[in-house]
Amino acid sequence: MAAFTFTASSLFGSRITEPLTLISSKSPSMLNFERTPVIKISCDYSCLEVKDVHYRPPGTQINLLNGVSFSLPEKSFGLIFGQSGSGKTTLLQLLAGLSKPTSGSIFIQSYTDDGKPTQSPKSLVPERVGIVFQFPERYFVADNVLDEVTFGWPRQRGGPQLKEHLALNLQRAFNWVGLNGFSLDKDPHSLSGGYKRRLALAIQLAQVPDLLILDEPLAGLDWKARADVVKLLKHLKKELTILVVSHDLNLWSVLVYFQRARRVS
Repeated sequence: MAAFTFTASSLFGSRITEPLTLISSKSPSMLNFERTPVIKISCDYSCLEVKDVHYRPPGTQINLLNGVSFSLPEKSFGLIFGQSGSGKTTLLQLLAGLSKPTSGSIFIQSYTDDGKPTQSPKSLVPERVGIVFQFPERYFVADNVLDEVTFGWPRQRGGPQLKEHLALNLQRAFNWVGLNGFSLDKDPHSLSGGYKRRLALAIQLAQVPDLLILDEPLAGLDWKARADVVKLLKHLKKELTILVVSHDLNLWSVLVYFQRARRVS
């Protein structure tokens, strides 16, 4: 399934091209998208819809987000670009349910193949959203991979059937990120940067989220590890919807270019 590119000009009602979904912020101080015509997508699948979202932290008089709207089809790869402090991470926190919009809505909408809604919108359930923060390896707490990936699993509630279900999901997640056959006895802190990111992804993917969101997933990695992560995300979008935020458009453009060039050659 193709993804889409929203260039800075297309945010205001112009063209759609391949291969990335790009949502650019206009201001270094806040995401402030002007109201634009709705881009209609004819599809027989679901879309993540963000409609006119505003966010003002409690006890303040300044909005961090102003009128943010976009659509992201299922099993696609979306990229949000903006300078530091523009509100990218704030938007991810709203999508993950860590905060609630001051106004506006975030929901899942299903469409027929002619672009008509098939049912009432459904709320995006926080439990169905996986989020990987910047430098996720800093939050590792266990001494081995097995304890790290099972840290958030039910301890007292839930019987063998639930644990078996979780184990099967984890095995699939490990296969998705290229960790199948990986030793569960290893210290997660001893892994290379690229494998630490793979492990962080596997932990979130074990819950089989409807949406996987990542904050600066290439930060702190060398070029080979960065290329590996981009290749991995390209593979994962065949299975689920991915939304990434970054401040560096040029970095992603170069990596995507070389991925495409490698495929052509």
